[in-house]
Amino acid sequence: MTAAPVILLVDDSRVSRMLCGAIVRERRPDAILVEAGNGDEALSCIATLVPHLAVLDVNMPGMNGLELAERIRNDHPDMRIALLTANVQDSVRQRAAALNAAFFAKPINDTVVGRILDLLELHP
Repeated sequence: MTAAPVILLVDDSRVSRMLCGAIVRERRPDAILVEAGNGDEALSCIATLVPHLAVLDVNMPGMNGLELAERIRNDHPDMRIALLTANVQDSVRQRAAALNAAFFAKPINDTVVGRILDLLELHP
């Protein structure tokens, strides 16, 4: 990818966003990071600046990450979506696959975030 990638981090945990963001900044200093604490904030961000990659937590108050992924997929079918969650139930994994969203289990660490960032290199 030649242009600076725009990455949206959506998690109700500020600590999780900070940790993930720090790893992204280290690995992809060229990236433009946008953060949201819930699904509604994420949709507002996307209305302003469409990201190349959205990294979503599943368990959030209000709109959960799967609902958000479905909304994003309907409006932006080629956007890369990664679910980064502690909710590792088979039903969550299956729903992620149905939405063409990559699934990654927490905890957040350099290896997991690196694998998420590899999604930027895939062609839509």
